[in-house]
Amino acid sequence: MIKKLTLQGSPREIGRQHGSQGKAEVHKSLETYEKLFHGYKGINWGEARKIALEHLPAIKQYDQQLIEEMQGVAEGAGVEFEDILALNARSEIALANYRGANFSDGCTAIAVTAPLTTDTIVGQNWDWKAEQKESLLLLEIRSETKPVITMVTEGGIIGKIGFNSAGVGLCFNALLTDKKSNEIPIHLGLRSVLNSSSLHEAISKIKGGQIAAAASFLIGIDEGNGQGMALNVEVSPFGIDMVGGNDGKLVHTNHLVSPILKQNLKDMSEFVFDDSMIRKKRAEQLIDTWIARQHPIHEETFKEWLSDHFNAPNSIDHYENLRAPEHRRMETVFSIIMNLSERKVWLCVGHPSDAQFEEIK
Repeated sequence: MIKKLTLQGSPREIGRQHGSQGKAEVHKSLETYEKLFHGYKGINWGEARKIALEHLPAIKQYDQQLIEEMQGVAEGAGVEFEDILALNARSEIALANYRGANFSDGCTAIAVTAPLTTDTIVGQNWDWKAEQKESLLLLEIRSETKPVITMVTEGGIIGKIGFNSAGVGLCFNALLTDKKSNEIPIHLGLRSVLNSSSLHEAISKIKGGQIAAAASFLIGIDEGNGQGMALNVEVSPFGIDMVGGNDGKLVHTNHLVSPILKQNLKDMSEFVFDDSMIRKKRAEQLIDTWIARQHPIHEETFKEWLSDHFNAPNSIDHYENLRAPEHRRMETVFSIIMNLSERKVWLCVGHPSDAQFEEIK
């Protein structure tokens, strides 16, 4: 299935436990991204570390505890701090300000909430390099001052996809654009959202150009008694925009939607129309069909949607296309469904149509 780690204590202690207990997964991430940075950007690991260090002053000002946790991961895994920083800045190194072969994490994220349902449910497929299955970790993070976090991540990366005990849930879609800044790496922004106790706090951590590169953060929250909602926030070095409607459903894939952000950013993906756009429209079609047929929407519905094979191999359940260029070859690595109203999560490692979802206790 997936290695689960329970981490607790100070930020340094949490990081040290992550690094020591997930040492093999951390080293797998380092191996994967060293090859990826060289193959796609033509840079070696030392150059990647230098790029990551450009973000350090901003991170220090933003949240010193993130640095302490990354230091702990490095200590636990027996590597240098700059190695872990480079993993956490991997999107800025690999996907932003890009001029070469156009690639990105290919993910489909979905949320439903009132008025369509009484529960707030968010979920996604995370599509990336197949070998990163070996780096996956399921973390339960019990810090001294923040909500308890349940998160799926790659070894060494301290922020990704999950939910917390305050009812905040988070899905993530990478975006490939032509500009970045030296502000906060996307994955540290993801962690800051999961550290939040309210929607207000979560948005405050990512607005105002605080995030170094463009991405989509699909944020859901349930405050209890049927009081829940979801927002699709596209973040960027130029600020944020909330995209999608108010009809209780949101879908995002891997292209920039906001007309506001497009004034400053160019979407660099060459696969917008034949992949990302089709996945987005197909997910919306599935939801609309479900509504038209008056079927109830729950976690089993999400399992069906995330297993969809329309337009395979570039389907919602994504399969590797061996005829595509190397940079285009990716597949669904894991699927996650989070019922924020019930504080329940289901996880499937591998293709959701081939494997079983398991409830995470």
